[in-house]
Amino acid sequence: MSKRDELIEKYASDLKEKCGVTPDLDLLTKVTIGCGPSIYNADAATVAGSDQSEIDTVKNNFLIKKLGLKDGPKLDEAINKVIDTYGKSERNKYRAVVYYLLTKEFKKESVYN
Repeated sequence: MSKRDELIEKYASDLKEKCGVTPDLDLLTKVTIGCGPSIYNADAATVAGSDQSEIDTVKNNFLIKKLGLKDGPKLDEAINKVIDTYGKSERNKYRAVVYYLLTKEFKKESVYN
């Protein structure tokens, strides 16, 4: 099993156990691949939910640039909802899982087709 496959398995487990979501493995795989090499870097692979600069990065680089959404309060609300779903006390919030949940939240799965 490749390192990426192991990570996708870990992300799927987080979605099930920590977020209560049954993952669409095809979409999760595409989102993970879309994260690029950052998934292999311990710091870049996670999202610090309490760090405003990190939240801004998720908003600007993923929601606006990748998903093509317009900036506004809905983006911050969605990020907060996803962080709450994952669990604020959860130390390791994997970027691929956060991005997957945001993709589902905005029904932007088509970006990955």
